[in-house]
Amino acid sequence: MMMSSSSSSSSSPARGSRFFTGFTRLCKGLSVILVGGYVLLQIFPSAVNYVALIPARTIPFAWNLITAGYLEQSLPGVVISMVGLLLFGKLLEPLWGSKEFLKFIILVNFLTAVCVFLTAITLYYVTRQESYLYTPLSGFHGVLSGFLVGTKQIIPDQELSLVFLLKIKAKWMPTIVALVSVAISFFTTEPVSFVPTILFGIYMGWIYLRYFQKKPETGLKGDPSDEFSFSSFFPEFLRPILDPIASLFHRALCGRSETYSEMRGDTLTPLPGSDPIEASRRRERGARALEQRLAAEKLAVTGSIEVTSHEKAAENV
Repeated sequence: MMMSSSSSSSSSPARGSRFFTGFTRLCKGLSVILVGGYVLLQIFPSAVNYVALIPARTIPFAWNLITAGYLEQSLPGVVISMVGLLLFGKLLEPLWGSKEFLKFIILVNFLTAVCVFLTAITLYYVTRQESYLYTPLSGFHGVLSGFLVGTKQIIPDQELSLVFLLKIKAKWMPTIVALVSVAISFFTTEPVSFVPTILFGIYMGWIYLRYFQKKPETGLKGDPSDEFSFSSFFPEFLRPILDPIASLFHRALCGRSETYSEMRGDTLTPLPGSDPIEASRRRERGARALEQRLAAEKLAVTGSIEVTSHEKAAENV
């Protein structure tokens, strides 16, 4: 009886300790940067004027298009960004590779900041409210939103826990996060501080993964599979409306290469990365990697429980 109680009491610490292990060096280093940025603002509050994205000061302080994404202005923001970075990195970095993972972060962060800057300028000219020009905008949530798109691509049918209550398939997580952020914006005074960043983070993450990410094993680019199309972020009944619109952007991004091939008289071949077999293999690798990681964690927890039980039994004897 004593052994069973000791084993049950030791299971949760073992499972918890395993939950906080296995993070990559890159993610740990980026976490240090996020914490360092927050500490910097606590020591030097005026630094926000030079590091955060303030649209009216982006010219000449253009570097804030890069630095703003790694600056959190609140303690909850730092915690959420760190946890999200470590957990997403644990899944995505082994599959993408450290170089590609870092490239994704840098590009999505920069492109999201550029889009947020243009949105703030546009809103100012439409509304003439100076708050759009002088509100400091920053945060890692744009990149985290892009990570959701990467998860949708790799393990679309894997169920993920949402606020520890609901289980949602990974392919719907970007859509749900976007809808929730828009809904919350109606009850906050400064929705511009997070809504554009989340929405553009999702869109820029999809653009990169859809058209530009290179696959080292095949030398191909992107993932034009139907399961990863723009309309796949929306319910089925909206897709006939969205597909023609999405095709315009597809032509804008891929039309030149297709026209060039036709002018050369080349035979029509699938676009780089458009092989559905390759897309299927990518999802299988993602699911297999996740299963292996969960199995390893379960095995480690079981082994830890058994060792602790034997130690307790020896002490009781």
